[in-house]
Amino acid sequence: MTVDPHSRRTAYAVVGATGLMALYGAVRLVPGSRQPGPGWTAGHTAMFAGLVLFVPILLALRRVLAPRGTAVGRLAANAALWTAFAGLACSLVQIGIDLVVGLAAADKADQSRMFEDVQAVPGVSAAVYQVGPLLFYVGLLAMLVAASVGAGRALRWWSPVLMLVGTVATAADLAFIPVAAVCYLAALAPLAGFGTRPAAALA
Repeated sequence: MTVDPHSRRTAYAVVGATGLMALYGAVRLVPGSRQPGPGWTAGHTAMFAGLVLFVPILLALRRVLAPRGTAVGRLAANAALWTAFAGLACSLVQIGIDLVVGLAAADKADQSRMFEDVQAVPGVSAAVYQVGPLLFYVGLLAMLVAASVGAGRALRWWSPVLMLVGTVATAADLAFIPVAAVCYLAALAPLAGFGTRPAAALA
């Protein structure tokens, strides 16, 4: 098997992104962390940093897909990449807003009022809190599926399955974020060279 020359950076990103995601989920379970204060700030800072680390993960997935398929396939891979990037940007804006509001609000009531004011701005609620962030998961899942099917598959079939399970779990209840982080780590482990290295990595 060939080895992705960026695998060390990808490995750090996979561990860092999922670890920070798990940290955010754990902090959310601490009483008082859902209102302005150190818990809110620490948790959201961790999640923001974790999301940033998905940038090299997405780029690594695109490199894995680069040598495969036809021009149409590469176009589809680029579309999935930019869909994921768009959703990631929306997610980062959302967490950024949460951080600013948490730092500026005097108490829980003030925090709720500030969130209402932000979400009352036309288009913000849909783009930043509802539809926009979903694009990240759609694009990421599409890339995982593409990397796990076909004769030159780079990932195993369970990578997109675990990613979907983790995403559905958090959609059902945010208390499952640590569980989702474990699912994401397992799903992305082959990409980072843990256990099974991507068979279609860069030569």
